Amino acid sequence: MKTKIALGLRALAVALAMASAPTFAADEPIKIGFVVKQAEEPWFQDEWKYAEQAAKEKGFTLVKIAAPDGGTVLTAIDNLKSQHAQGFIICTPDVKLGPSIVAKAKIDNLKLMTVDDRLIDGSGKPIEAVPHMGISASKIGEQVGQAIADEMKKRGWKPEETGALRISYDQLPTAKDRTDGAVAALTAAGFPKANVINAPEAKTDTENAFNAANIAITQNPKFKHWVAFGLNDEAVLGAVRAAEGRNFRADNVIGVGIGGSKSALNEFAKGQPTGFFGSVLISPKRHGYETSLNMYAWIKDGKAPPPLTLTTGRLITRANAADVRKEMGL
Repeated sequence: MKTKIALGLRALAVALAMASAPTFAADEPIKIGFVVKQAEEPWFQDEWKYAEQAAKEKGFTLVKIAAPDGGTVLTAIDNLKSQHAQGFIICTPDVKLGPSIVAKAKIDNLKLMTVDDRLIDGSGKPIEAVPHMGISASKIGEQVGQAIADEMKKRGWKPEETGALRISYDQLPTAKDRTDGAVAALTAAGFPKANVINAPEAKTDTENAFNAANIAITQNPKFKHWVAFGLNDEAVLGAVRAAEGRNFRADNVIGVGIGGSKSALNEFAKGQPTGFFGSVLISPKRHGYETSLNMYAWIKDGKAPPPLTLTTGRLITRANAADVRKEMGL
């Protein structure tokens, strides 16, 4: 029975992703949904901003919807159908909703593309038939770990006197891949794995990261220095704030985030350096602008997006953030 269900879902996904003929009348306006899991996060706000740029350039209507849980995801898809949208891009709050999202999109005759987090099927494998733009999570995590290792060496820190805060959110594969990549790079550089302290956060925001880091720091008073990494800039900012609350000064903390978000830029803009050392900048422009253009071309011309596009990042610090952002068109 499970095999038959899986085959049925796969067939739905293939039919959804591979449809090539335009499905709208020539005089029908194009409407595209862009559904995100946490609209309050700067990354998703930037994705929406660049998606709106694409909409203005091509003349289609963009429908922005926040869907923080499974129920609102399915409601959002029906909402898009009622608004006569032809397709949508989504970053789902739970990748295990993959089969349900694919089936609902098929029923509502909507083209589907995912961004940031890739849908998985019932066996935990990526639903490859749905076009996806994501981030090479492991490689970016390795960039974070290497940046931390390099800065530790520059400061002359002894690894045995240093704790590493792994602000984790392992239920999200992207988050686990990023933090695992950071741990791999750190340990390859000689950092003791026993000094990596797992600090699970309940949600992927600064407040929950602060709470997780605060507990970890309190339970491990032996360390003279701390480094921190996690899913995003918000995770690392929470860890840095927690370290500050425990009287660790900026020269005793190295936090490297992921995203190059407004939160990171605000931290760099402060008069004095903080423990937030850097961030691996990933481009919300590609993830918002390019996915929207891809969906537009799919609806208008029947040209399906590439099955898989993985983007990479660049390390930014207080010293180079403005120059790197300019180079990346931000």
